[in-house]
Amino acid sequence: MKWLLILVILFGAMDAARPAEKSLSTKIKKILVPTPTPTPTRKHQKHSTKKSTPTPSPTASAKEKKASPSPTPKTKSKHKKASPTPTPTESPSATKTPAASPEETPESARGKKGWPNVSLSPDQIADYDSYPPKVRQILDAGLALAKQNLGYTYGSADPKNGGMDCSGFIYYVLRENGFSDVPRDSSQQYVWVRKAGDFSAVLSRKEDSFELDDLKPGDLLFWRGTYNIDRDPPITHTMIYLGREKRTKKRVMLGSSDGRTYDGKQRWGVSVFDFKMPPPPKSGDAKISPVFVGYGRIPGLIGD
Repeated sequence: MKWLLILVILFGAMDAARPAEKSLSTKIKKILVPTPTPTPTRKHQKHSTKKSTPTPSPTASAKEKKASPSPTPKTKSKHKKASPTPTPTESPSATKTPAASPEETPESARGKKGWPNVSLSPDQIADYDSYPPKVRQILDAGLALAKQNLGYTYGSADPKNGGMDCSGFIYYVLRENGFSDVPRDSSQQYVWVRKAGDFSAVLSRKEDSFELDDLKPGDLLFWRGTYNIDRDPPITHTMIYLGREKRTKKRVMLGSSDGRTYDGKQRWGVSVFDFKMPPPPKSGDAKISPVFVGYGRIPGLIGD
């Protein structure tokens, strides 16, 4: 490069001395000035940058790849949202199922909770043939009801309802056999018997108590405290005495109950039941402690 500078200085001096040779110096300058040859390289670089611009296309593809996963979760989310839709269609079916429960209540009242109801034939009861005719008539009617598989229905005194309560059974059987003055509930039936003057109170809890010596088939039996109710007299349960079963020699009775036993098994509804004294009370409240209070003749059967 130093020699080039020396040439420039020499040519400059020669130009000053010989103006005619200026053209030569300009030519030398053109030779030296053409160093801006990088300009085409810049254009090439710009062009190359323009060509390099397509490189963003992979970035776009990357964006597309990133965007492509986004629809898939949306479709999954839609599918998940669509899946819960069947649940509303199942809810009406669930509401329909409770409709079956009212249809099952009569069956549950007819012994579904316990063992089947029981009826006895006259030849299964000791000395049945020696009973007074009117007593046999009443007991035959009651035993026939026990064969109908009737349930325990509180407040019912008609077998057409599918069941009866304890006093409803006594009321129906006696009215069907000519006792039109029988009261409807157990408390008033107790008063009805007491007023007739032939009633035996029982204080003992023993099965062989002398207080049961006068007990005869056809007598009405009374309890208090079988459920909590405020009434006067506080009688809550009644049945009719059958006598002794030939097979077991045990006392048995007839009526409607919501859980008393026959042969040690609970029965619900109109049936034959074991007649036995209740155990000592488990509670200090007498209203909810079953107590057998006594028995009495059906008014009108005293002289029969």
